[in-house]
Amino acid sequence: MTVAEPEPAEYVKICDVYGAGYFYIPGTETCLRVGGYIRYDAGFGDPGTLDGRKTKDVMDGDPQNSWKKNARFALRTWTGQETELGTLKTYTETRFNFKDGASAVNLEFGWVQLGGLRVGVDETPYDQFIGYAGNVVQDTIIPYGIKVTNVVSYYFDAGSGFSGVVSLEEGADVTTSSGAVLIAGTIDSYVPHVVGGLKYKADWGAITGVVAYDSNYEEVAGKVRLDVNVTKDLSLFIMGGYGTDDNFVDHAKGRGFYKPWGGNWAVWGGGTYKFDPKTAFNLQVSADDAKNLAVAANVAYTPVPGFTVTTEVDYYHDGKFGQADDFNFTKADKKNSWGGIVRFQRTF
Repeated sequence: MTVAEPEPAEYVKICDVYGAGYFYIPGTETCLRVGGYIRYDAGFGDPGTLDGRKTKDVMDGDPQNSWKKNARFALRTWTGQETELGTLKTYTETRFNFKDGASAVNLEFGWVQLGGLRVGVDETPYDQFIGYAGNVVQDTIIPYGIKVTNVVSYYFDAGSGFSGVVSLEEGADVTTSSGAVLIAGTIDSYVPHVVGGLKYKADWGAITGVVAYDSNYEEVAGKVRLDVNVTKDLSLFIMGGYGTDDNFVDHAKGRGFYKPWGGNWAVWGGGTYKFDPKTAFNLQVSADDAKNLAVAANVAYTPVPGFTVTTEVDYYHDGKFGQADDFNFTKADKKNSWGGIVRFQRTF
């Protein structure tokens, strides 16, 4: 008597509508993907580069430098489902950090999107839609945005390479480790901040512009960016920002949620050159109206897929160091600062 082999059980049904890694949640038409990364950073040098850390000798209290360490586990989830009103999507990212001996957990992303409408916690399109300032670790030595906020955003695709976004936002405060407010970005009434953006994208690169109205201080800021794919191995970008600041100067030390740089204008430029499929060189140079200057350069090496080691050197020149109107966003303790960081990251 021959016994038939049992049919193999299908515990997970693959969903390839939204890309690799998705599977159907059993009993539903919703596709789910789970991923994330584990990262370890070791920074050293001067605080002005965002790499170093100031501390005190535990016995005599003398000031000294120390390593700036951070380990992070970021858990990400994506879902997608087709509906009569368009694709229903969600995205979450929860970050678990262990920084310089202290633990912290925060929800970095948590939004729902139906068609073009997105609501929840997200990076403001003022930063995300136009793009970040290069593939360097310390891309905000001269800051171009504060990023995370609650949003009600609408994204649209106009066709022929054109797309856009309109966003109503709550903003967020920037605070010191002691809780003191450096930038009061959270709205102080029922009136939201407003962001709009337009982009044209083609094979050669892209042109993008964003503008923001800060309802707290009644100021306007904007950024324009050009990306160029010079060759398959070399890509370059330049981004300029300008913002009004009369009320910022009077009430907020000259900076706000959408104009966190010094003075009216700022510029960021740089690019990426791929030596081979595993190794890339990244550079960013930035400056602002307050005579601040920053340079960041690194080599990112990916020995196996999903694991990258990045070694970076950073420089910062504080154009108003020691002056009464120096905001000192980076906590620089000297006019010229140097530092470095090594990052190990496993992404899955």
